[in-house]
Amino acid sequence: MTAARTTGGPGTDGPGGITVAVVAKECLPGKVKTRLTPALSPEGAARVAAASLADTLATVSALPAARRVLFFDGDVLPEGAEGFDVVHQPGGGLDERLGFLFDTVDEPLLLVGMDTPQVSADALAPVFAGPERDAWFGPAEDGGFWSLYLREPTGDLLRGVPMSQDDTGAVQLERLRSAGRDTGLLAELLDVDTLPDAERVAALAPATRFAAALAAESATTSGGVR
Repeated sequence: MTAARTTGGPGTDGPGGITVAVVAKECLPGKVKTRLTPALSPEGAARVAAASLADTLATVSALPAARRVLFFDGDVLPEGAEGFDVVHQPGGGLDERLGFLFDTVDEPLLLVGMDTPQVSADALAPVFAGPERDAWFGPAEDGGFWSLYLREPTGDLLRGVPMSQDDTGAVQLERLRSAGRDTGLLAELLDVDTLPDAERVAALAPATRFAAALAAESATTSGGVR
């Protein structure tokens, strides 16, 4: 596995032998959270996305993981990436990129997205309590998924799953079950895609960087965020 390792962060010798990977992209204006515009400016949406990623990295940093990976699309590493191995995403569709990750990591792998800043250690606790289970699946409210754990990672379980559709999660879950993987379900979480999503998540997790960033951007946006 070819990776650039950052230094100076938390240790990676926790129990359980689980690698936790955060899939993320560089938070550039016009490239992330575009559905938050025009209510927010492209720059504001990028700052909100960066805060969401920072919250996610902080949560993952506190998990009892054996190793932490940032599966990254971009050049400038985000705040909070200390202590993470950085694996750069290849080209291709999201299913192909995730397949690459699940083929590259040999040890049990827990994937977490960057669009659920409200995620907590408690939400992921079942994985660490039951790492011997074949799979854990975290459904998203919009029909996708925010987390996926495979005790024996293989990209074939992700390639070909249609991404960014309202049935993505259902197709992925059926793929796991059809492959005979005993799959546990994590709590359903709301992905931040639209402004109403963002407002709901900020209300659910008011102490997060994400909530503070959204409030700051709403205060500078004409008319505010309603």
